Amino acid sequence: MDLRDMRYFLAVAEEGHMGRAAARLHLSQPPLTRHIQALEEKLGVPLFLRTPKGMQLTEAGHTLLQEVPNLLELAQQAAERTRLAGQGWIGQLDVGLFGSGILDVIPRILARFHQARPDVKIVLHNLTKDAQLQALRERRITVGFNRLVPQEADIRTQTVLREPLMVAIAATHPLAQRPLLRLQDLGGVPLILYPNVPLRGLAQEVTDAFHAEGVPLRVEQEVEDVVTAVALVSAGFGAAITTRSAANLRLPGVAFRPLRSRQLQELELSCLYRRGDRSPALRAFLDVVQTFAATPSPPVQE
Repeated sequence: MDLRDMRYFLAVAEEGHMGRAAARLHLSQPPLTRHIQALEEKLGVPLFLRTPKGMQLTEAGHTLLQEVPNLLELAQQAAERTRLAGQGWIGQLDVGLFGSGILDVIPRILARFHQARPDVKIVLHNLTKDAQLQALRERRITVGFNRLVPQEADIRTQTVLREPLMVAIAATHPLAQRPLLRLQDLGGVPLILYPNVPLRGLAQEVTDAFHAEGVPLRVEQEVEDVVTAVALVSAGFGAAITTRSAANLRLPGVAFRPLRSRQLQELELSCLYRRGDRSPALRAFLDVVQTFAATPSPPVQE
């Protein structure tokens, strides 16, 4: 049975008369009669008894009548959900994320998207930069967020914002008394780096800046993420150079000061996605990202 079979049968069953059912369906009676006969032949059982007063359901007809309204409703729901999915109103958005962006910027973008498209399920995946690129290519995620994203032929990027760099340092350290710190101030200070290997990350940017400005670099620890880095600062292991978003980590004993450097000035946060991906949910998400990117960031408090 197809949907037309169901609609024609339901009209005849509810009207109890072939002529009235034909009028309801905007058909002439002979084609409708032939269609009902063909349906009975297809099912191999009579659905109606033809009487002088009209069409009377058989036992098989009563059974079918109990099912057809539900089937038609399910078909309508399926068509509606298909339409909504095709327009990006329902479905799933898999998001790869990593680093300090998850402390401020990314949650705000996700919240805006969820408000605009509440029926699109957002699934988060904690992935490093190289893992995000691989997951995009394997279609395991729809978008990713990361910094210093290399140019790739099959990947596109949308800059979300450019953040100034900060120094996370123990609040009891003498340098924490200054309103801002210059790279030269950090010469010989134990530093905690969180490199994003194998692709170039902030650790490489910091190392290059120290060398370029002739400042002695002392690496105390290398960790995997910003949360661990700032936690080690809180524990007294040294200082960490990070983005302004990391200042949202309110760990005891940690002060954040703006960094001034010729080499280290700002670090971009990018949204990355597959080139040529025409997913409606992705299009809607990128609209949110672009709107966010166009909103001026608040000034740094020094």
